[in-house]
Amino acid sequence: MTTQGNQISVDEETRKGVLNKRLEDFGWGVLLVTIGTIWLVPEKQVPQGSWLIAAGLILLGLNATRYFNRIRMSGFSLVAGMLALIAGLSAFFGLKLPLFPIALIVIGVASLLKSLLDRNSMATTGSGWCCCGPREDVSRRDREQGQTVGR
Repeated sequence: MTTQGNQISVDEETRKGVLNKRLEDFGWGVLLVTIGTIWLVPEKQVPQGSWLIAAGLILLGLNATRYFNRIRMSGFSLVAGMLALIAGLSAFFGLKLPLFPIALIVIGVASLLKSLLDRNSMATTGSGWCCCGPREDVSRRDREQGQTVGR
């Protein structure tokens, strides 16, 4: 399928979907192998919080790779990575952080950011209203102009 303007072809979406699946499988595999390996090493040889730091860095790295490949990041692994990194660093430095309230704050901020950054969060389907006033049916307008409709 060919594209016009800023439209993305079906081939590009398929490529991104396949790449995202490979990244996800690879990231979770690395995460499990890393944590399993760290847990096999005697506790005296591994600093406190190492497995949480590793988990956080792997999950955040997975999302950074998605971002640089223009693939939508996973909210779950992004929040889980941030929380794991915070918990791991606090254990590493011997800090007693209130992790449950911090988790609530991080999840709340992530939810707020998602609602603020989601372009279609207030838009209705078809013609109607969105957060910025009256909204025109973009897909109908594009069809009338002969443009490819899609992401």
